[in-house]
Amino acid sequence: MKQQIFTNEVILSWLQYFAKNTMLDLEHVKIIDITKKNKNVVPTVEAHKTTMVFTNAGIDDIFYRLWDAGLGECEVWYNEGSDPSGEILHKQVKDMIDRGINASAGMLILNPSARNTAKIGLSNEMFQRGSIQYVGSEIRAIILNKMQIAPQDDICVIGGESIAIEAALMAPEGSIIAVEYSRADRATLEDNVEHFALHNIHIVDHVDKESLKELPVPSLVFLVASASTSQELACLKELNPRINAVIYTLDFKTAATLPDTLTSLGFTDIETIQVSVAKLSSRGTYKQEPAPWILTAASNND
Repeated sequence: MKQQIFTNEVILSWLQYFAKNTMLDLEHVKIIDITKKNKNVVPTVEAHKTTMVFTNAGIDDIFYRLWDAGLGECEVWYNEGSDPSGEILHKQVKDMIDRGINASAGMLILNPSARNTAKIGLSNEMFQRGSIQYVGSEIRAIILNKMQIAPQDDICVIGGESIAIEAALMAPEGSIIAVEYSRADRATLEDNVEHFALHNIHIVDHVDKESLKELPVPSLVFLVASASTSQELACLKELNPRINAVIYTLDFKTAATLPDTLTSLGFTDIETIQVSVAKLSSRGTYKQEPAPWILTAASNND
């Protein structure tokens, strides 16, 4: 079957079809076309009460993934063809987990329990266990605040696995390049990508022009400072002279020398903060978390 291109005209025809044949309120519908870009269906449905999904035929597990993410009670409105005509059917996701997409079409997914709020600083228990020791959720929330992620951002994340996952959730219209040098860490990150049903993360094993040439040019980089930080920043700066940076390190000497490195590469507005988190246990004792240094830097746009 020929795959359909969902132009503005086609999208409007599907909206009119559902508007005429249902009592659904389409004022705040979220539209995603997963035939054009890698879009995250599960997080989108989690965050929106009404999602219109445009998809091509041949996707076998979309409803299973929604059910597996705890969205089995959501209701799907659809028809049996590839045109916005005919009888409208509706079932709960849990009754459709064995059904694939057999025609290029639009469908509505209703999630009355949706909370359209940003999830920042996910609990570490939500991530897949593996080789990675995740940064504390409170520290991650501050890092994400410093990153100032917009929905369309293309971001490079080097050595920050949980940051890559949350960034992908916060930039559903953009993309994340996740750089992991360790094979074990790449495997754990792949498990998390599967676990969160994300489709906008590209995993690579190093930073150079060759590994990044087919990927979107990032406007922001987050990296955990290492011996290769200067090389990584220089490469990314060459790809995009306007790139901004957020850097994490636990080492004071590294934090002290990084501003000079950033300045030499053309970064400006460099800020360094240290974050300290202490937690009170049920026994009344404090546990001090590692206190990282977080640097932010902008590029000179002249």
